[in-house]
Amino acid sequence: MHHTSALLIELGALILALGLIGRFAGRIGLSPIPLYLLAGLAFGQGGVLPLDASEDFTAVGAEIGVILLLLLLGLEYSASELVTSLKTQYPSGAVDFVLNALPGAGAAILLGWGPVAAVALAGITWVSSSGVVAKVLTDLGRLGNRETPVVLGLLVLEDLSMAVYLPLLTVLIAGASLAGGSITLLIALAAAATVLHLALHHGRLISRAVSSDNPEMLLLVVLGLTVLVAGAAQRLQVSAAVGAFLVGIALSGEVAEGARTLLTPLRDLFAAVFFVFFGLSTDPADIPPVLLPALLLAAVTTTTKILTGWYAARRAGIAPRGRLRAGGTLVARGEFSIVIAGLATVAEPRIGPIATAYVLITVVLGTFTARWAEPAVLRVRAALHRPPRTPAGPPGTAPATTAAPEEEGISSPVPSEDPRPARGTT
Repeated sequence: MHHTSALLIELGALILALGLIGRFAGRIGLSPIPLYLLAGLAFGQGGVLPLDASEDFTAVGAEIGVILLLLLLGLEYSASELVTSLKTQYPSGAVDFVLNALPGAGAAILLGWGPVAAVALAGITWVSSSGVVAKVLTDLGRLGNRETPVVLGLLVLEDLSMAVYLPLLTVLIAGASLAGGSITLLIALAAAATVLHLALHHGRLISRAVSSDNPEMLLLVVLGLTVLVAGAAQRLQVSAAVGAFLVGIALSGEVAEGARTLLTPLRDLFAAVFFVFFGLSTDPADIPPVLLPALLLAAVTTTTKILTGWYAARRAGIAPRGRLRAGGTLVARGEFSIVIAGLATVAEPRIGPIATAYVLITVVLGTFTARWAEPAVLRVRAALHRPPRTPAGPPGTAPATTAAPEEEGISSPVPSEDPRPARGTT
């Protein structure tokens, strides 16, 4: 009974604090994500007021938050749009990998951590956070922007790549044989292909089976199906986020519209819990020793992510403003980076703290670059191309735009407008 009361008190205080934080962030025009993370640091182990009773609930709530974020994102787009995006964004995905994975791998090698840690840190710096990006796009009202399909295409490519990357990393860490690793990888690829096939070719049948005139039944069926598919995908070494996203893609028409309306409040609640849990799982004392290398790595990969978004949006024929918005939106890393770090700490324990600090920095920085990358660059460009000001003349005279002819030793061909005769003449 005491544990239950403590759980309810902690959850009530946490949810109330999230509501107040969200209201404050809205008043100052800022996304609440950085404030949610700081709240998690304050209430986690080593923080000001640790929350112990609600730890298990927040862990499960965080998983549901990511699933709902990706489900609602998938409901915004059809299967045909997904296929088109994957086909057109394939070169951009390759550029994304080269620009953002290589800095992480190079940093691990410079730190002397070995090849397995290099592969792990490459994944940490490569993959943007689908959850954070989805939240930022929603908060800023950019789901209908022209550059948003480009951003989503890159995220889907990254998430689907995790179906190959995570089993490969697991095999490297465990030191398994080539045969065992190949079997694990084939299972993951087959599972991803099956889920994608169902989403693309049987979306209408799924929508018809899920459809209901009763909002309660529709909510239960859609939520249950999404969590079931996400759990099965994760069991097969495929991302739960990918499974949830593909369920959203599979649903269309009135079913998608109704599910979006019903699930939006749940998404907002559990998404906040996800970001708080991320902060709860971080000990603030582990951050200062690795802060400098994490900051350097974040500075490099922030630049490379903005370049990635610029390149991808340019290929799609989007104007420079949209290219900057796309690049700034992709900066944040999150859930996949933490999963990779958790796996890699077995081989290299030092990778955990730097990954945590790096993700915290990029999540906070990403919320600012998503909003301010475009206006900041435009202001700098305007300042660089602004014509120099001409010094003002004496009071009562018009500002000169060029030097007076007399100052350059050239007589003026324009006759004087003064009706009085010139000095020395009659």
